[in-house]
Amino acid sequence: MAQKAIREYDAKSILAKHWNKYFPDFTYAYETVLVENGTGLKDEAKTKTWLTNKALVAKPDMLFGKRGKNGLVLFRDNKPGDVTLEKAASWIDEKAKEKQNVYFSFHGDTPDGEPKTDFLTQFIVEPFTPHAQEEEYYISATCVGDDDVLYMSAEGGMEVEENWDKVIEVTFPITATEDEIEAKIRANIPADVAGKDKEGFAKFAIGFFKAYRELNFAYLEINPFVMQGNKIELLDMVAKLDDTAGFMMTKEWGDIEYPTAFGMEEKSPEVMAIEEADSKSGASLKLTILKPEARIWTMVAGGGASVVYADTIADLAGIEDLANYGEYSGGPTTGETQFYAETVLDLMTREKDPKGRDKVLIIGGAIANFTDVAATFTGIIKAFENYAEKMKDVGIRIYVRRGGPNYEKGLKDIKEAADRLGLWIDVYGPETHVTDIVRMAVEA
Repeated sequence: MAQKAIREYDAKSILAKHWNKYFPDFTYAYETVLVENGTGLKDEAKTKTWLTNKALVAKPDMLFGKRGKNGLVLFRDNKPGDVTLEKAASWIDEKAKEKQNVYFSFHGDTPDGEPKTDFLTQFIVEPFTPHAQEEEYYISATCVGDDDVLYMSAEGGMEVEENWDKVIEVTFPITATEDEIEAKIRANIPADVAGKDKEGFAKFAIGFFKAYRELNFAYLEINPFVMQGNKIELLDMVAKLDDTAGFMMTKEWGDIEYPTAFGMEEKSPEVMAIEEADSKSGASLKLTILKPEARIWTMVAGGGASVVYADTIADLAGIEDLANYGEYSGGPTTGETQFYAETVLDLMTREKDPKGRDKVLIIGGAIANFTDVAATFTGIIKAFENYAEKMKDVGIRIYVRRGGPNYEKGLKDIKEAADRLGLWIDVYGPETHVTDIVRMAVEA
């Protein structure tokens, strides 16, 4: 399962879209907007009248938590619930105009460690919900190993981690039926949930867990949610999607973006292009650019193998020589593999090694279970044909190690193609240790 974090706004939008299916006994107003500045908020108010006639809450929506402890939640001026549209717009502009320091860990209310510093560019604005602290509940679900785990607590809010001993943990095997899930959830509702809310809490938890599974969330947390009769308010959410399911969830998820987290560098166009291809494929295509001027580049089949190769290169050559990290796996088509290979080759051939050395392209992987090696190598060969002259101009040595279905033909084809194109290549099958080509490349 590949997990990608999404904005709170998008997580709430997905649940709201499917609310009646999973929570038929409850109402949820879904009054929420995502804006970049105060002007954008005022523009939203032209069509969303609740922004002008309700007290508001504003906070950044940029994939980090502890917003309250970082002083980045506006919900009061002189008293809770008196934030107007003008005050929210002014606060957003004030927070957006200069970089903010954000701490990701706290001991009590004291920051722990070094902060990340960046500009705040996205803000979520919603109505203020008057409620008592004892009405704040916690719920989340995630995958642990081969099981799904549901977490529930009657003490939600900012201090839930400090009170984790009060969180009920319920584990479900992937084969659990709906009846089994419902019975187990009902049997494990936290004892300190208010008596008037117990049945409602159980119904909400059952719907929540079903939504988590069926909508292909990899992680889903609401902290807190407020239950007032049959009215539910989702005050704060954190979510990750299983992006390998993206190609079949376009209708259910809608137009989802996977934003760069606060404090992280913006993704390059090449990385974004691979992510776009990955989202439309049943295969897995991943690319991270570490140091584009470095000498050693990889095209590795398999997520586990990509870790092994990266670690071996770092150990034998030094991390400063590793240009990229990623994988192509899960049976990509010839076209998908060609696109991935051309993206890597385009980056690799933009400039020569500053020390005048040949660059190294390692095409590796473990022994495939079902990926047709010859089919994927056909895609790589087509990429070679399009980039051969650039590859020779920069100076590239290619090392290949692969095994799996049709690997003999794949190795034969890629060797003959490289020889025909005048490219330097060394080819090995599964009889060679999986990372021996790294040693060969470094020693050469």
